[in-house]
Amino acid sequence: MRLYNSLSREKDLFVLPTDRPVTLYVCGVTPYDTTHIGHARTFLIFDLLVRFLRWHGAEVRYCQNVTDVDDPLFERAARDGVSWQDLAEHQTQQLLADYAALNILMPTYFPRASEEIGTMIVIIERLIELGHAYVVAGNVYFSVQSDPDFGKMARMGYDELLAVANQRGNNPSDPFKRDPLDFVLWQTGKPGDPTWPSPWGLGRPGWHIECSAMATRYLGEQIDIHGGGADLIFPHHPCEIAQIEPVTGKRPFVQIWMHTGLVWLDGEKMSKSLGNLVFARDALKEHSADTLRWYLFSQPYRQEFDYQRAEVAHAAEAVRLLHMALDLEGGAGPVLAPDVPRAEFLAALEDDLNTPTALAVLHMMAGSVVSAAADGANVTGYQQTLRDLAQILGMVL
Repeated sequence: MRLYNSLSREKDLFVLPTDRPVTLYVCGVTPYDTTHIGHARTFLIFDLLVRFLRWHGAEVRYCQNVTDVDDPLFERAARDGVSWQDLAEHQTQQLLADYAALNILMPTYFPRASEEIGTMIVIIERLIELGHAYVVAGNVYFSVQSDPDFGKMARMGYDELLAVANQRGNNPSDPFKRDPLDFVLWQTGKPGDPTWPSPWGLGRPGWHIECSAMATRYLGEQIDIHGGGADLIFPHHPCEIAQIEPVTGKRPFVQIWMHTGLVWLDGEKMSKSLGNLVFARDALKEHSADTLRWYLFSQPYRQEFDYQRAEVAHAAEAVRLLHMALDLEGGAGPVLAPDVPRAEFLAALEDDLNTPTALAVLHMMAGSVVSAAADGANVTGYQQTLRDLAQILGMVL
């Protein structure tokens, strides 16, 4: 199949390995405000990828982390007067409940950053030894000047890189930094933040090192596919590349980088700061899991998605037709052959998970079953193919 690689900016050929599992890492949630529709769309796309690879006979080792060591989590816990551990646990359990309700397969590995600190410290120590990182007052920073390819994925100049990093948590005014774009590997933390012992004193890891540590620990030094939302194209994923490739000495760290488009709500960007989040658990009170899947798969995954409540009803109609087609009994007439639409469906998914085309094929097939059954055709085999293909998309049926 071909998958769009955010690093090459092309659809790269991905061939299933025959001597080992496929390895997939997806950046998970910081456990507060879970699970909103933006989260759901990203995780549904990678759920589909896992299902499709396994349908092709591949063993897939899928790691998705929980970022339970992060400033936004600590800030929310302080605001609400609860411990960060209790907030993280409650929100993680909510995420898992939403996964079950949406029929999302559990990852092979589901590590929490707070339990992986030791692995991070080993990588940071090595970066210091190699001259890629420096220590100041108990803080450790990665020197972006030590990596001539830093930020390559983003295709931006230095000023734009710095501006985007600043919007996403970078502190350019940190007096300990040699370069405003240098990023934190280890920090002493603010008063009240949790800390862990390290060679540089009590502190906690920076955000970027967490994923590099967990990805390599659970999946190995090189990974087939690494995914997340489009907001991770910079700085998070370039920072992952910069800090792990010198340590392992293996390039590339990732064969294919996949990113899902961000989600809007009725024409306005959906964000925690604006408070206009739609949560999966609320959407599921009005719509079935199949309907939400159909709707969230109705646009190419790389495009931004404008979630419009009024439009979900169209997906519900398509799902009703699908269910009706699978429940009909045909006759003893001519056999309805599924070969051509089956090939079209598979070709669509093999073309960078082209879900809109795959859904169009399913919709056409459902309509064909209804028409052919009414004419007395034998639709049993066609129905089974339709069911099999719909289940690749994760439909509950």
